[in-house]
Amino acid sequence: MFADPVETSGVISRLLSVLFPPTCVLCGAPGLMGGGGRDLCPGCASELPHNRDCCLQCAVPFDSPMPAGTRCAACQRHPPPFETSLAAFRYEVAIPTLIGGAKFRGRLNLVRLLGQCLADRVREVDPPRPEVLMPVPLHASRLRTRGYNQALEIARVVGRDLALPIDHASCIRSAATPPQAGLDERARHRNIRGAFLVPGLLPWTHVAILDDVVTTGSTVAELSRVLRKAGVQRIQVWAVARTP
Repeated sequence: MFADPVETSGVISRLLSVLFPPTCVLCGAPGLMGGGGRDLCPGCASELPHNRDCCLQCAVPFDSPMPAGTRCAACQRHPPPFETSLAAFRYEVAIPTLIGGAKFRGRLNLVRLLGQCLADRVREVDPPRPEVLMPVPLHASRLRTRGYNQALEIARVVGRDLALPIDHASCIRSAATPPQAGLDERARHRNIRGAFLVPGLLPWTHVAILDDVVTTGSTVAELSRVLRKAGVQRIQVWAVARTP
């Protein structure tokens, strides 16, 4: 007789939570126990800059509450090549520190936490579920230097939480572009143009691009254009954070 893998996974998760109880990564207090555990205490969790008042299409934060489904002026003037976006947080307060630890210092506990928070935001918004998650790829040279793709690692957590498959092989980053950080919006668009390649048609019609931070949207827009040429008809963008 074989054990149910789902039940076994739940038992292991509960055992690990007893042996290694959740601990807040920001203040060291006991973390939240529900939902598989969160390495955040209730106080720190309540102070995080959740991105709920934002543009439906690009998730840029609004300065004041707006009706649900509102699009920002930029998206109305020049609609991006993806339908909707959501981001768990605004890129401020403690979020840059958490993302920096996950992205550059190999803090796998932060990768797990950020993935859990993004999955929570998806459940809160409850958009139509895509067929597959597609993390923004890294160029091979940067992957060798960093050792991992933080977008892929966050996608693994989100995919597991939401029971969604991940496609991290169909699209490659064919150009070793300089980092986008420090570039203005126009330079970001030029820098990322032609950076992605999808060799052939994809079997997916509805995907969610997943990234850690969306700044101007240049990267996810360029990737969206490539995916549309490969046959994808509906594209969402899911991110941990969105800059103002």
